[in-house]
Amino acid sequence: MALNSFIAKIWARRLYSRLRKEGKTAYKVQESVLRTLIQKGATTAFGKHHGFKNIKTYQEFKDQVPLSDYEALKPYIERAKTGEKNVLWPGIPKYFAKTSGTTSGAKYIPITDGSIKHQIAGARNALLSYIANTGKTSFLGGKMIFLQGSPSLENTNGIPTGRLSGIVAHHVPAYLLKNRMPSFQTNCIEDWEEKVDAICKETLKADMRLISGIPPWAKMYFEKLLAESGKKTIAEIFKHFTLFVHGGVNFRPYKEHFNRLIGKKIDTIETYPASEGFIAFQDAQDRDDLLLIVNGGIFYEFVPLPELEKENPKRLHIGQVELGISYAIILNTNAGLWGYKIGDCIEFTSLHPPRIKVVGRTAHYISAFGEHVIASEVEQAMSAAIDTFNLEIGEFHLSPMINPQQGLPYHQWIVEVQQPFSKECCHYIDHQLQEKNRYYKDLIQGGVLSRAKFIYITPGRFNAFLKSQGKLGGQNKVPRLANNRKTADALLKFA
Repeated sequence: MALNSFIAKIWARRLYSRLRKEGKTAYKVQESVLRTLIQKGATTAFGKHHGFKNIKTYQEFKDQVPLSDYEALKPYIERAKTGEKNVLWPGIPKYFAKTSGTTSGAKYIPITDGSIKHQIAGARNALLSYIANTGKTSFLGGKMIFLQGSPSLENTNGIPTGRLSGIVAHHVPAYLLKNRMPSFQTNCIEDWEEKVDAICKETLKADMRLISGIPPWAKMYFEKLLAESGKKTIAEIFKHFTLFVHGGVNFRPYKEHFNRLIGKKIDTIETYPASEGFIAFQDAQDRDDLLLIVNGGIFYEFVPLPELEKENPKRLHIGQVELGISYAIILNTNAGLWGYKIGDCIEFTSLHPPRIKVVGRTAHYISAFGEHVIASEVEQAMSAAIDTFNLEIGEFHLSPMINPQQGLPYHQWIVEVQQPFSKECCHYIDHQLQEKNRYYKDLIQGGVLSRAKFIYITPGRFNAFLKSQGKLGGQNKVPRLANNRKTADALLKFA
């Protein structure tokens, strides 16, 4: 056994033992995190304005600190962007993670020394937990690739600014640098298609063992590798490829297509990173939920989804949540985000330790007729059809058709696929969604809506749409569903 493999196993066992212990006392750990955050934040402009020095309990915290979104915190962030100290967190941000926003334009998410350390620790702990659970370390002996944004950063009044994945590229631990790919020069290529071509040429003959990236961009990489090499499967190119680390979108609809592309079954690890913090990761191969990181510089709050738009929504700490209820997840972080609605909706699958599933975005739903269909219901319906009818699909998007030229309104699926679905398959998908959402079922049975209709576009069209928007690559993806026709109508121009 190689020395690094031996050390990794010892390190993994110790780390996983600590994570299990923290998981059993999650709220006590979270109480400690909150106390530390309040203490640190008390000297800041935000902390002074919200009376942090007088906060002793979670109830007092809720009374003093309102829920916020980017727009609410933007005046503070704008001050921090000028280089002003002690605005949201002591000192000035180490970085700004720049993300695209639909209502605020570009968003500048502050990242501090503490928060970047927890970003790196989250990714590291996901791999160590995998080692602790499986005993597998062979991926450490070869090359690893991280499909990510450019590490070339802009300057915002002396504060380096760029995509989170590009920022993280500057903090890869020294023990991984020797095996990490692609090269820094290739990673800095801005055009995504050009970048993937360069990555393929650079890695084609490498002993690749771990690949990490969001599924649509990993899929694009695999397809270009096969076209470049003339091989039929990725397993023929990378004989020792054993681990795929992914996040950003639900992997289930991609799984069968990936199995075919790779040519063998491999282990996968799902992660839940965001510019605002590293939130959770899959800690066991026999589970598909994610272990919530309770000691990572974030104090979590949870708002039951129906409460979110109320004037005074119910806010819960981790000791008050229940299984199987959809919650909007709220972050308070060691980068100075307070009561921050990240926009994701989760459900708890376990409480001791706390494990979650991401079930959608709070902004991504369909309720044009009162049905309130969420992303997890849509993805589960499509996944069931993939299994039942042995489908291979690319991307898909669901939106309401409110005013059709003929007949009743309906839900419209736009699916990227080589061959149209059979009528039986279409009915099956719609039936699955009805079974998962009783409001939608009532609308169908009550004659308010007709059954869903399907439109098919050829593979590559979703990427063409993203390219037209200047969003090809990085962490960008087409939302799986929307409550309006904006995305659907734009997509159909590429049909």
